[in-house]
Amino acid sequence: MTALITINELEFYRKKRLVLKIDQFEIEKDRVLAVIGPNGAGKSSFLHILTRLLKIEKGQILWNDRSIFTIPGLEYRRNLALVLQEPLLLDRSVKENIALGLKFRGVDNNKIEKKVSQWTERFHISHLLDRSSKQISGGEAQRVSLARAFALEPELLLLDEPFSALDPQTRKELVKDLRIVLNQTHTTTIFVTHDLNDVLTLSDNVALIWDGLILQYGNVQDVFNNPINEAARHYFGQDQ
Repeated sequence: MTALITINELEFYRKKRLVLKIDQFEIEKDRVLAVIGPNGAGKSSFLHILTRLLKIEKGQILWNDRSIFTIPGLEYRRNLALVLQEPLLLDRSVKENIALGLKFRGVDNNKIEKKVSQWTERFHISHLLDRSSKQISGGEAQRVSLARAFALEPELLLLDEPFSALDPQTRKELVKDLRIVLNQTHTTTIFVTHDLNDVLTLSDNVALIWDGLILQYGNVQDVFNNPINEAARHYFGQDQ
């Protein structure tokens, strides 16, 4: 597989404490990578480093063989879409929220209409288009966030525990719909989560981060079936 992002000799510190250390790692194009691990392992730091919200002390991150730190900020951000645990929606209609990023990019109004229609249909929220973001449920709000992200046609989609605040049934339905969309679009995705069921449903590959290190990486089934050590077995609930 071709790498979209290549990481070499990365070190990230917070208050002089080493939080994340990655010697060499590749994020493959057109694949869904789940990033898992216990609280404080470095998962969210990993994601925020890739958005350039956090600055690394050492290392190299290449995007299509080009250092992300030499790419102008606006150009780089336009390659990405980020969906967080809490939907960041403005107090406007669902339609306006989904169209917002496209308007910032100067997309023609007719194209915006088509994209909004397309993605609200794919996430089953067309009936909410004229409703205020303050008048929809948490699950609906997260569907709006995902529709807004996919409308931008990002080269990399970043998901930071987007389902953790949802009830089990809402979560199950949204994960199923997202899996269909990812299969159709082949969008390169990094998905931070604590839910191993979501990993099995959504992801191609998985990286287990432990104490700031990538303890194990590979195909989801291979990693789940062959934990590398006792800590990984415990994390996967496979204690003897």
